[in-house]
Amino acid sequence: MSAPSLAPPFSRATAIAKIRAAEDAWNSRDPARVALAYSPESEWRNRSEFLRGRDEIRAFLTRKWAGEGDYRLIKELWAFDRERIAVRFAYEWRSAEGQWYRAYGNENWEFDPQGLMRRRHASINDVAIQPGARLFHWSAPGPRPADHPGLSELGL
Repeated sequence: MSAPSLAPPFSRATAIAKIRAAEDAWNSRDPARVALAYSPESEWRNRSEFLRGRDEIRAFLTRKWAGEGDYRLIKELWAFDRERIAVRFAYEWRSAEGQWYRAYGNENWEFDPQGLMRRRHASINDVAIQPGARLFHWSAPGPRPADHPGLSELGL
């Protein structure tokens, strides 16, 4: 049996699989790998930055992960319809000064017929947390283990 297509139109199962594939890629912290999931002309709004194309996405992710140590991300399905998926997410990271943060956000994704993301709109807020308040515990970089709780299970 072959794996389900992760291209539109999405079913609930393929939307969840697409989200987990994105989460795993982002948790690799490999900008070149992550950029390949986006169409060559992909458009992003990430906080107050507007990006276009894989080169800008790759450069952005390189900058991002240079400043966000011990990054760990969890994404969860919010809604989907044909070629669009809405995701809520949280990630934890540590600044160069040692302060831990949890970032909370929502993303709206739109995909081309091949399953490459052509639009990404992200709204994100960072909240300082104490080290003992961290909830995302797995070896990084790398994917979240299958038995690690998701956002809903963690009460986020």
